[in-house]
Amino acid sequence: MADDLELMQGTLDVLVLRALLWGERHGYAVARWIRESSRDALTIEDRALYVALHRLEARGAVSSSWGVSENNRRARYYALTATGRRLLRTETDRWSRYVAAVGAVLIANADGGAA
Repeated sequence: MADDLELMQGTLDVLVLRALLWGERHGYAVARWIRESSRDALTIEDRALYVALHRLEARGAVSSSWGVSENNRRARYYALTATGRRLLRTETDRWSRYVAAVGAVLIANADGGAA
């Protein structure tokens, strides 16, 4: 269970960092970007998103400030820091290796060789 939680947190963290790569966004915009970029395959619950944003802020990967949203409402905006950019590069490399490894297993035949 702890491994599943760590994997989920790591997944959400890298998605949030990626959503902030091109500039600051408020929480709803981060969730919307992830949903739209995944072609509606990934929907992030509000609580999980804000826990991730606060966790990333505590790690120095994102910073935040108050602003006004496009709906003229007060909103907290999150931005990627230099630490967050380095973390995103590291995690993107890690995820690329993970995806390649899982892909290799999925196409392997019974004797362990590639299909």
